[in-house]
Amino acid sequence: MSYVTKVLKEKKTFAVVGVSAHKEKYGYEIFKALTDNGYLVYPVNPKYEAIDSHRCFKSLDDLPEKAEVVVTVVSPAITEKVVEDCVRLGIPIVWMPPGSWSETAVKTCEENGIVGIHDVCLVFALKSLNIGGHK
Repeated sequence: MSYVTKVLKEKKTFAVVGVSAHKEKYGYEIFKALTDNGYLVYPVNPKYEAIDSHRCFKSLDDLPEKAEVVVTVVSPAITEKVVEDCVRLGIPIVWMPPGSWSETAVKTCEENGIVGIHDVCLVFALKSLNIGGHK
């Protein structure tokens, strides 16, 4: 079993940093794919109060519990800051989809014992598992 598959089968609490309220955006697509498949998802974006009736949080510090996995849907420079937050908060896994990761972010994960999944589309990974009802 690949580590990506293991994460999707064993982890249940995700935070999506950079989530969007716009249904055509990748940040919304990731949020929707996770919620449709039964995961507990915390949307994180200071621009919004809520996404699809889910309270939206301003930062990882504001979450009511520590996420098992943080997904970054932001620029590589912002991802680097998010990874530093994950180090500080003790979040063990950071998923950086295509377009959001950098060598610096990956290296920071490695140096701090965080599993960094990068350049893997979370939506595609969920569909390939065929778990749950995402269309």
